[in-house]
Amino acid sequence: MSAPQESQFPRNLLLRIAYDGTDYFGWQIQPQRPTIQGALTEAIREVCGETVNVCGAGRTDAGVHAEEQAASVKLRSPIPCPNLVRALNDHLPESIRVLSAQEALLEFHARRDARSKTYRYRIYRGAICPPVLSRTVFPFPYPLDEAAMAQAAKCFEGTWDFRSFASGDASEPPKPAVRTIFSSRLERHGEELIYTVEGSGFLYHMVRNIAGTLWTAGRHRIEPAAIRELLASDRRSDAGPTLPGRGLSLVRVFYADRDIYPLSNPSRDR
Repeated sequence: MSAPQESQFPRNLLLRIAYDGTDYFGWQIQPQRPTIQGALTEAIREVCGETVNVCGAGRTDAGVHAEEQAASVKLRSPIPCPNLVRALNDHLPESIRVLSAQEALLEFHARRDARSKTYRYRIYRGAICPPVLSRTVFPFPYPLDEAAMAQAAKCFEGTWDFRSFASGDASEPPKPAVRTIFSSRLERHGEELIYTVEGSGFLYHMVRNIAGTLWTAGRHRIEPAAIRELLASDRRSDAGPTLPGRGLSLVRVFYADRDIYPLSNPSRDR
């Protein structure tokens, strides 16, 4: 079944989705590989009888999780939102849950209309990582200067060209890399070091590369004061390594103009 033209759709929904990305090859559909977008598309086809494009706010990488991803999808089906949530979860694997579905303006687009996103990277510092956490943290029980890491984290706040912190294909033309980081902080919670960052947008591997640079600063291989020089260098090799995807989660996607989008008004849920 081919995807219908957008003009045929009478409704546009904002889905809030949580998932354990361990067993998936990221968000975006890939041939012969399990992906989050692919699982959602198939569940909607089974429930609504429609082949649609589920537009995610962010394309999380393989192994990366989401506490609350956002996606927009245009449907013809009149199934009320609460019923649709229950039906989709009945058809999805337990590692993917639709948390909510809300009506949105027809022109709403989850990626283009996102004003900011928050990510969290977790480093487990205990001597032995509990198996229940092993899929969602990067275990590192060795010495780290956590004060230096926290100092380095604050240096990323502001508007910068993040080319040094983006992984990309050298055969492709460079993409615009200027992003604004509203908040960047590293905090200790029990046995975990948690890096939380909110920004206007993020490049490919950007958060994992920043986390890797903080980890490198914690090992005294990069001085916190040198972060601004790294931002100005435009060379990916100057920054730290890309930490494993399993420690990263998309926490939330934020949208402006709550009075414009019906999705922000619970009374508009159908």
